[in-house]
Amino acid sequence: MESNPLILIVEDDKPIRNFMRTALSTQGYRYKEADKGGDAMALIMAYNPDVIILDLGLPDMDGLEIIKKVREWSDMPIVVVSARGQERDKVEALDLGADDYLTKPFSIAELLARVRVAIRHYSKVTSDKFDEREQFSVAELVVDFSKRRVSVSGEEIHLTPIEYKLIALLASHPGKVMTHNHIIKEVWGSSAGSDMQSLRVFMANIRRKIEKDHANPRYIRTEVGVGYRMVEE
Repeated sequence: MESNPLILIVEDDKPIRNFMRTALSTQGYRYKEADKGGDAMALIMAYNPDVIILDLGLPDMDGLEIIKKVREWSDMPIVVVSARGQERDKVEALDLGADDYLTKPFSIAELLARVRVAIRHYSKVTSDKFDEREQFSVAELVVDFSKRRVSVSGEEIHLTPIEYKLIALLASHPGKVMTHNHIIKEVWGSSAGSDMQSLRVFMANIRRKIEKDHANPRYIRTEVGVGYRMVEE
């Protein structure tokens, strides 16, 4: 799994977007970019970024709509960076669920500081959702919660953020059947953030990465019509 946080930049002003991208990449962050609200929502669903840097004045929708939509199913940090400097604009964005608000023009040092704070707060919240144990292991599979790493036979497995959340959730409750709805609610926030087909695709990807025999999985069992279960010794 990638250890560096993934930042989604949603900004239609190309020079400002490039400025942000350069600053973030220099600090070692991974990033995705969107200049329209529709593209931003697609990237949010696909990559589940660690932080969204959001401009409100987008060409196809108001950034406030993005905050509303994301908050229906996720508590991922949203840092608004906008030319709208009126107090009522800030209050509305924060009331809808934005975590922070910067008014243009801004210093890159301040933006990076706000991003670091957002990541620290979110990391603590998400880590508290899982088991307090440091790691789970069964046969050759090891899930290290403290380092957010998964390995099989000593070899680290590359997982996307959502794939890691799925396997960590199952490994936190070994032997217990986790229903489809419960998994979707825990990982995405509610069923509004995903559907059953998306969950099946993510689980198939995980199995391809950790199982030797995909047809007869050793670690994650399917409870037909119900959900999934992580095996225990």
